[in-house]
Amino acid sequence: MGQSLHQSYTHLVFSTKDRQPLINGEIETELYAYLAGITRDLETTAIAINGMPDHVHLLLRTNKNIADAAFIKQLKGSSSKWMKEKGMSDFKWQGGYGWFSVSAQNLEQARGYLAKQKEHHKVVSFQDEFRSFLKKCEVEYDEKYVWE
Repeated sequence: MGQSLHQSYTHLVFSTKDRQPLINGEIETELYAYLAGITRDLETTAIAINGMPDHVHLLLRTNKNIADAAFIKQLKGSSSKWMKEKGMSDFKWQGGYGWFSVSAQNLEQARGYLAKQKEHHKVVSFQDEFRSFLKKCEVEYDEKYVWE
């Protein structure tokens, strides 16, 4: 085959350091737009971005030319710096993240899930939500290290 073809989607989740509720009001909209801009600069498509005051969800079509770890490092590093420039001098993201694959057939379902984050978290905590992703995706983990 003379051509390299790539289509990969991911649901990315990460939280603020110690899950501090720092993403509120106007900064939420601005942050999501900024995150979308970073993804665009990294030649990745942000299909949907949403979240809560203590964490964000991104539904992405990934770029074959950047490793997942390099992508998340750039995304979190640039956005953390931006939040500090916006006056949140103590802002930090938690060290870890969840990177879950999404099939093309499930994109609309994933988009709907992201759209309903605020409703969803009225009844489900971030920790329970994240554990359910880990279980559903059969990711092995040690509970004592997930929340650091």
